[in-house]
Amino acid sequence: MSKFVKEMIISEIESQIGDVRDFVVIDSAKVDAITDNSFRIKLQEKGLTALTVKNSLARRAFANKGIEGLEEVLKGPSTLVWGGEDIVELSKEMSKWAKEIQELDIKGGLTEGTSLSTDDVTKLSKSPGRVELIADIVGRILGPGSQLAATIKGPGGTVVGQIKSIAEGEEG
Repeated sequence: MSKFVKEMIISEIESQIGDVRDFVVIDSAKVDAITDNSFRIKLQEKGLTALTVKNSLARRAFANKGIEGLEEVLKGPSTLVWGGEDIVELSKEMSKWAKEIQELDIKGGLTEGTSLSTDDVTKLSKSPGRVELIADIVGRILGPGSQLAATIKGPGGTVVGQIKSIAEGEEG
């Protein structure tokens, strides 16, 4: 491959990854073409992108973009997968596919400059995602306020009645 062609491929990889900093790297070399094609179509439907790369060119593209941490993972057949809301969603999707397609192997990943091993990706897939964490935080914030409101408005106005009794007792 000529130097000009390599530079074009590196430039194309750079433009495709854009500002993305969360990746999962898989090995789909053993997956048959029909399964691989349907796998990629289903990823696209979920807003995820899969790009099979030549490792040396991908390393150069990542270096040009200032992305470090995938050097150890980019060995052997590699397909970069990125997209979705966050790395947890991406990890969940890739773990699901790795269970469904036995020939598909998760090699590792990268999030915020931190390299992830296969086990790290699997652990991330079992943790709550961004939306679930936000919902949990909001629930915890609203919990005490809603309990207080329910107590005040509760049957017989128990708190209001107690406050009224105390106020009347002090007057008398």
